[in-house]
Amino acid sequence: MTPELQATLKNLPTRPGVYLMKDARGDVLYVGKAQNLRNRVRSYWQRQSPGTEPHRIRSVIDRVVDIEYTITDSVSEALLLEANLIKRFRPRFNVRLKDDKSYPYIKITLADEFPRIERTRKLANDGSRYFGPYASASSVDESMNLIRRLFPFRTCTIEIREGRPALQRPCLLYHIKRCQGPCIGAISKDAYRADIAQVELFLEGRQETLVTALEREMHEASERTDYERAAALRDKIRAIERTMESQKMAAFARTELDLLGLARADGQAAVQLFAVRSGKLVGRDVYLLDAAREASDAEVLSSFVEQFYSRATAIPPQVLVPARVPDGADLEAFLAARRGGPVHLRVPLRGEKRQLLELAGRNAAETLAREQARWLADQGRTLAALEELADALGLPGPPLRIECYDISNFQGAESVGSMVVFEEGRPRTGEYRRFRIRTVVGANDFASHQEVLRRRFRNARQGEEGSAEDLRWRLPDLVIIDGGKGQVSAAREVLEELGLHDLPLAGLAKEREELFLPGVAEPILLPPTSPALYLVQRLRDEAHRFAITYHRSLRAKRAVRSALDELPGVGPKRKRELLKVFGSLRRIREAPVAQIAAVPGIGPALASRIKAALEE
Repeated sequence: MTPELQATLKNLPTRPGVYLMKDARGDVLYVGKAQNLRNRVRSYWQRQSPGTEPHRIRSVIDRVVDIEYTITDSVSEALLLEANLIKRFRPRFNVRLKDDKSYPYIKITLADEFPRIERTRKLANDGSRYFGPYASASSVDESMNLIRRLFPFRTCTIEIREGRPALQRPCLLYHIKRCQGPCIGAISKDAYRADIAQVELFLEGRQETLVTALEREMHEASERTDYERAAALRDKIRAIERTMESQKMAAFARTELDLLGLARADGQAAVQLFAVRSGKLVGRDVYLLDAAREASDAEVLSSFVEQFYSRATAIPPQVLVPARVPDGADLEAFLAARRGGPVHLRVPLRGEKRQLLELAGRNAAETLAREQARWLADQGRTLAALEELADALGLPGPPLRIECYDISNFQGAESVGSMVVFEEGRPRTGEYRRFRIRTVVGANDFASHQEVLRRRFRNARQGEEGSAEDLRWRLPDLVIIDGGKGQVSAAREVLEELGLHDLPLAGLAKEREELFLPGVAEPILLPPTSPALYLVQRLRDEAHRFAITYHRSLRAKRAVRSALDELPGVGPKRKRELLKVFGSLRRIREAPVAQIAAVPGIGPALASRIKAALEE
């Protein structure tokens, strides 16, 4: 134990909070929470009775050189912070949800006068209402397609205000009855928001309440002899009832609960979530977790409850689990604070709920078996590709970490470079980097590659004994340049300049998919069906995509800036208003003067000048 660690343990507070165990490189090994930080953290270094601590935690202790902690006001706050830190640092000794990206949600933009319904992966405190998280994009798409068939709503991003139509003609969605046409004033704000309220009821799983309200509205329309409206409502009720028929799997009258079925295999786990609302099964999703073999089922369930419900937008009053979880009272308090009402964790031992819980477990086991079979197949192919690439390039071993670089520009303008990282054949998107070329004028691919590599590997050399952030720039096992002999020679000059003589380097030329090595005259041609060729092509294509996406964004900003910023009287605020209403420069150019003048802060005279300038 280092003196710094001893001092930290000695001065730990007796307050609730979260602690991070770090190794010599500064990497986070484990994130934990505690009611009493001093007692909990110090207990790891005290003699334990056999079986009192998980083996995976005991195996961490010898590698810990530093402890960081954050004090919270309550254990509930500590639970929420712990879930966020596990997602951020992805420590290898924690049980964690496998979400390389954030889980998707359905978002209703209630802050707009005429709200939109869209898919998102970000939760923001912007006045919108969120439903989720869903296990996958396909789950969200299924729900979005269903509500789009039942409830027409707008999908455009035009700013619409009541009494001020934004367009003269509606889009195709209005004509096929998938949108009510608020952009042309075809529906009032109150009527539109009433339809959005129906969508909210549907997504909450309160279909029976929705059907009752629609039936009442249908009878009222019939009494007014508005038979067309009554028929439309009748069709909507029938469609919702057909949906309800497919949800009669659970038969717990008026019950609202979630059931969690668990399956384990090797270092992975799967949790099948059945969401029961008003006695019906309204949602079912499977979530995968990384879970060490030594972790108990109760630990896995506890970690899932903590991490999943920390980002859930709706929490039921009951959550049924197959085993009693540790710190159950703390978790219930945490869930109650998130819900705004009491929440109970229950372990049903018999009856229908136990049967449904076992069914959820079987579903989880089936999903996990499929996932593991696919993973093993992918792992085998990836290892074969890496070994084949190592043999072809004469490397001492499979290149587990590969970096690939590309340059993108248009006639020398807005030149950018990209760096993508693959580890064990899989993209590490969090370590991608992009570079705006600073010192090269014109379309000079060689010099641009040199600038990018110099900036990147200067960081690597300085990071060998630097901070945790610097250590992320660790040296790869192989560098691939998008290009042929010239690009490889230019890259080799930079690596030798920085003292990286032994760093493996190759170039991939597009025309014949040839691999070039520095100082070797003849290129290497991999077989057309080679897994190694497929891997390097993926790397090259990903580097190209990442570079060109950045390049196009810079060009788009420059195009808008050059067209609008040079106009007298159009400052940043008015430019934002124009782009908020029209969305693009092309739509501003195509709009009539009167429509441009209707934008807040513009007026007829300035609108005429804008129109004339854009048509030049």
